[in-house]
Amino acid sequence: MQRSNSHVTRAKFEPNLADRLDDARILWRIVGLALRYHVLISLALLATLAATAFQLAIPPLVGDAVDGALGLLGDHEVAPGTARSALYHAALLLFGASVLRGLFTVIHNYCGESIGHRLAHDLRLAFYGRLQELSFSFHDRIHTGELITRGMLDLEGVRMFVNTGLLRVVLMTILIGAGAWLLLSTDLVLGLLSLSFAPYVAWRSATTRLRLRRLWHLFQERMAVLGRIMDENLTGIRVVRAFGAETHELRKYDSAAEDAIRLSSRRIRIRVASTTEMTFAYFVSMGLVLWVGGDRVIAGEMTVGTLTEFLTFITILQLPVRQLGLVVNSFARASSCGARLFAVLDLEPGITDAPGARPLAAGEGTVRFENVSFSYDGDGTDVLDGVSFEVRRGRTLGIVGPPGSGKSTIAYLMARYYDISGGRIVIDGQDIRDVTLDSLRRAVRVVHQDPFLFTASLDNNIAYGDPWTDEDAIREAAGAAQIDGFIERLADGYETLVGERGVSLSGGQRQRVAIARAALLRPAVLVLDDSTAAIDAETESRIHEALARDSGGTAKIVISHRLAAIRDADEIIALEAGRIIERGNHDTLIAAGGHYARLFALQGRAGSKDGRAGAREAGG
Repeated sequence: MQRSNSHVTRAKFEPNLADRLDDARILWRIVGLALRYHVLISLALLATLAATAFQLAIPPLVGDAVDGALGLLGDHEVAPGTARSALYHAALLLFGASVLRGLFTVIHNYCGESIGHRLAHDLRLAFYGRLQELSFSFHDRIHTGELITRGMLDLEGVRMFVNTGLLRVVLMTILIGAGAWLLLSTDLVLGLLSLSFAPYVAWRSATTRLRLRRLWHLFQERMAVLGRIMDENLTGIRVVRAFGAETHELRKYDSAAEDAIRLSSRRIRIRVASTTEMTFAYFVSMGLVLWVGGDRVIAGEMTVGTLTEFLTFITILQLPVRQLGLVVNSFARASSCGARLFAVLDLEPGITDAPGARPLAAGEGTVRFENVSFSYDGDGTDVLDGVSFEVRRGRTLGIVGPPGSGKSTIAYLMARYYDISGGRIVIDGQDIRDVTLDSLRRAVRVVHQDPFLFTASLDNNIAYGDPWTDEDAIREAAGAAQIDGFIERLADGYETLVGERGVSLSGGQRQRVAIARAALLRPAVLVLDDSTAAIDAETESRIHEALARDSGGTAKIVISHRLAAIRDADEIIALEAGRIIERGNHDTLIAAGGHYARLFALQGRAGSKDGRAGAREAGG
C-alpha cells in the first residue's frame, strides 16, 4: 500500500482537456449557486469596483504629490506655508483614498464570507437531505466516514471559493485590466515593462492549478480514509480494547496520516514554489521599470512623479501577485471538492415513488409475497427465489432458516428498502411499488436484531416515530415490550439519557426499547427480524403475548433462529438458500419429520443440556 501511495504522490500530472472541461463545469456550477444571493453578490461586486477605483487613484496622487513637492522645492519664491499647505492637501487626498479603499475592501470581504457561509448552509442541507433519500444499496457500498468527509471537508473547500477565489479574481482582473489601460495610455514602453510579468504569471498559475487540483483530490481521499479509520475505531472501541489492539489501531491511523501529510507537504511545496517564481517575475518587472524610467528621468524625458506613479502601481500589484498562489489553490480545491460533493448530490435515489403513486389504502390487512425473487445489486445470484406466502391481519407468520437463507432480506423487501427482481409484494391487493414510500413505511415497521438507539432520553427513543405522542401511549408501548419495569426503576425514569447507540443498555434492553418504538405506532404490518435474540425465553413469551393482545389488527411476521419464538405462529415457513423448503404450523412440521423437526429436536436436546445458551448455539 505504501509503495502504491508513494507512486501516486510522485506521479507527473499532465494537463487533460477532459479535466479542464469538468473543472469548468464544476466551478461554473458553484458560481451559479453563489449568484442566487443577488443582493449580497451585487454589494460585493460594487464594493470590489469601488475598492479598485480608489486603489487605482493612489498612484496618480502619489505621482502628482512628488512632482508638486519637487516643483515647490525648486521654486524659491513660494512661501514655506504655501508649500506645506500643498503637501498637506496631497497627503489628505492619499489618506482619504486609502481609507475608502479599506472600507470597501471590508464590505467586499464581509459579503464574500456571508455568501460563502450561506452557500455552505444550503449545500449542507441539500447533502444531508440527499443522504436521507438514497437507498440502502448506496449506503451498503460507501463508508460512513467517507460521507462525513464529503459533507464537512469538501463542503468547506466549496464555501471558501466564493471569497478566496471568485471575488478575488474579479478584484485582480479589474485592478490589472484598468491599471494596464492607465499605464499604457500614459507611457507605452513603461506600461509594457510594468506588465511584463503578467504572461508568465498567467502560464504558471494555469499549470499550478492543474497539479494542485489533482493533489487536492488525492488529499481529500486520504482524509476520507482517516475518517473511516476513526469512525470504525470509535464504533468498535470495545472490540479494540477487548483484543488489546490499541497499538495496531494507532499504527494504522499513523500510516494513513503519514500519507495525508506527504500529500499536504507536496501541495504546499508546489504552491510556495509557484508563488516564489511569480514574485520573482514581479520584481524583475519592477527592476526593468526603474532602470528604463530612471534613464528617462536623467535624460529629462520624464518627471520623477511619473516614474513614481509607475513604481507605485507595481507596488500595489505586489499583494495580488502574492495572493495569486492562494487564489490558484482555492480554484484547485474548489474543483476537486466540488466534484466529490456534487457526485453525491447528483445521485438519483434507487428507490423512489413511481409516477402517479398513491398512499397505501387501508384494507383487510393482507400481505402477500407472490413468487418473489431478489438479488443484491443485480449480480445474478438470487438471495430469494420464487418465495410466496400470505399473512393476514391478526395472524402471525414465523420464518426460520440458517444464516444466509434470505430471512432478513424478506424484512428489507417488505418495507421496500430494496426493489425485488421478480414477482410482486402486495398489501391489501396493492403492489408496494405503486404506493408512496411514506405511506408504505408508516404501515410496515421492521425491528432488527441489532437496533439503533439515539443519544436521547428513553421516552424520546420510544416516541421517535411519533414525537408528539402522549406519555400514556409511551408507557403502554413500553409495557408491551416488557421494558417498563426496568425504566421505572431508573433514577430519571423515562427521561434517562442513553449513551451513543444505546451503549448504556444491555442488548436485550435495547431490543425491547426498539420493539416499544415500533409497537407505539400500531403498524398494519410488524416485522420482528430476530429482534428478541438477546431476550430470555420468559420475557420473550410475555412480549409476544402482549403484542398479540395490543396489536390484534396487525399482520405480524416473526423471523427467528429460535423455534420457541415462532412455535405458536399460525404458519411457519422454513427457508434454505432462498427457497421455501417446508411450510405449515408447528404440529404439522413436527409430524412431517423434516428439516424443522430435526432443528426442533436439536434445540430441545441442547436446551435440556445447556439451557438457553445451548439453544441459541443450536439455533444459530
